[in-house]
Parts: sequence; structure tokens; C-alpha cells
Amino acid sequence: MKTKGFILLLSMLIGFLSQPVLNAQDVHFSQSEYSPMTLNPALAGAFSTFQGIAMFRSQYGSFATPYTTMAASMDGRLSPAASLQKGIIGGGINFYNDRMGENNYNQSLVNITLAYHLMLNKKSKLGLGLSSGFGQASTNPGAGQWGVQYDGLTYNPSIASGESFYKQNYSYFDMGAGMLYSLKTNNKFFNDKADKSINVGISAFHLNRPVSSFYNSSIQRMPIRYAVFVNGSIGLPQANGAILPGLYFNRQKTSNELLLGFYYQQFLKEGSRATPLKKDASFSIGLFSRFKDAMIIKLMAEWGAVSVGFSYDINLSRLSIVSNFKGGTEVFVRYDLDKIYRKKIRIK
Repeated sequence: MKTKGFILLLSMLIGFLSQPVLNAQDVHFSQSEYSPMTLNPALAGAFSTFQGIAMFRSQYGSFATPYTTMAASMDGRLSPAASLQKGIIGGGINFYNDRMGENNYNQSLVNITLAYHLMLNKKSKLGLGLSSGFGQASTNPGAGQWGVQYDGLTYNPSIASGESFYKQNYSYFDMGAGMLYSLKTNNKFFNDKADKSINVGISAFHLNRPVSSFYNSSIQRMPIRYAVFVNGSIGLPQANGAILPGLYFNRQKTSNELLLGFYYQQFLKEGSRATPLKKDASFSIGLFSRFKDAMIIKLMAEWGAVSVGFSYDINLSRLSIVSNFKGGTEVFVRYDLDKIYRKKIRIK
């Protein structure tokens, strides 16, 4: 696949998806590509024999009680090595906890994912994934401050809020599905780094529209979240590096989120199959934009099986008046087994 074709595909998607954008209602990360199970169920087992990822995000702490999100996931391949030429069965488990605001709105979800990747040829595969799990949401209405409790001068807690909560927590069953297409070429490059690659995914979460209400209402249901992403790599052999562009779009009811940008990855050291002491090492720096919301700076370091990433959101929305451009901080740690037991492909 030619580089021009990759850029053209990204341009077409940007044109299609560029519209007035707000923050999505679901949990979201600035480093979306490193939260695979919240991005697309078909990513389970797609690119690694086994990987484990832990992530933490904190935002809006400059002017309010911080919104914090913690997530952890494991995914990998369940197929025996002999069957990998025909198809790959993947599986994963994911957990996240999202805590928002002073009234302690808290949402947790744990789900299990199963995926199958059909090998179309040596370079490409098509994957389908399904996820199911259980979620719980809770809140503490007494800890919140409501508009009607403003007495004209200040907040007055003795004024009744007028809110009548039927319950302070509820549970729900959740389902999601996704599709993934991947293409990877190895031409005139070294080891297992692709000369060019592209991944295109589309997914939907909350397909069963679970009830989402503290007011005993069966009408209030969780809206489906649709997610589309395109990412890949363009190898730069002469610079011993690569450009990693990415586009991530989420839509949930009337809320949209468009994340667009790229990393530059510099390979610092090539690992060796002869000794485990000599490991692959690289450093990446990225610049992304969350449309009409933030500019995001990303850093990532990889050494052998371990990757560590950091991102910082510079808030550019109307909230910047009170946030002083301070958005969110996010960190992740990943362990990828394939970075240890990998095949080196050399093409003459």
C-alpha cells in the first residue's frame, strides 16, 4: 500500500467526520490506542500473543474536584501456534472505574471479550469481536450543590435541592461488538517493524441499551456509543524511525469526539535473539488534537516488553477561562510478551 493512499484515506475520514464536536459521554482516553478494549472489541488478540495495560487519567483538577479514570486490561491469543496461518482466536478482559464530580458519581465496568481474526493473506486480516460484562453506577446526592440552593448571594445547603432520587446505585448488563481490518507490509526495513501498516476499526458499545437511571425510570437508557478509528505506521528506514498517524472518532447520542494526530518514533536500539539482555528500545513523541477541546502532547518510551506513556491535555475550549489551559494528565504502563519472543524478519 502506498503512502499517498494512506494519507488520502485519512483525509477522506477527516472530511466525513469533521462537524461540531463535544466531549463523548462514555469514558475516553487521550492515548486511545493503548486502551484497546474500550476502543474496539476486535482488538483482542489482534497484535500480541499477550499484553497487559494499566492506565490512569485525571482531568479538570485546576478548578474542580478532579475527574479520575482508572483502567486495566489483558488480552491475547487463544489459538495454538499451528493455526495462526489460517485464523486467530483472541480473548481479553477489561476493567475501568470513572469517578466524576463532588457528588461522587462513580461508574465501573468489567467485561470479557472474544474475537476471531481471519487471515486474508500473509499481509492482512479481518477481525470480529464481541464483548459482554456488568457495570455499576452510584452517586451521593447529598454531597452535591444544586442550582436551586443558591440564595442570591451564595450557596445555602439548608435549602432543599428538590431532587428525589429513587436509588443511589444501579447495575446493568452491557454488550458491544466491533470489526477490524489490518494490513502490514515488511519491505526494505529491519526486524519486525512494518514498512507500512494500516488498521481500520469500527465498533459499537451498549448495544443492548441498558437502563441508566437513579429515578426508577425505564425510559432513560444508555445511548449506544459508536467508535471509528484509523491508525498505522509509515517506516523511515534512513532515519531509523517511523511516523505513526492516528484518527479516533466517538459518537454517543448528540456528543462527538474527534482525536487526530501522529507520533514520531525513533528506534534507539535493536534487540537480539541471542541474548535477552539486549532489548529493543525506542522513544516516541506525539502531537494530537481533540477537536474544539484540547491540544495533546504525548511521550512514550519502550524498552523490551515494557512501554510507558504519558500525555498532557492543554485545554483550548471555553473552559480554558477557568482551567487556565490546564486539561488532563494521563499515564499508562504496558507489558507486551511479543517484544521478548518475537520473530525478526529480514527482507533482502
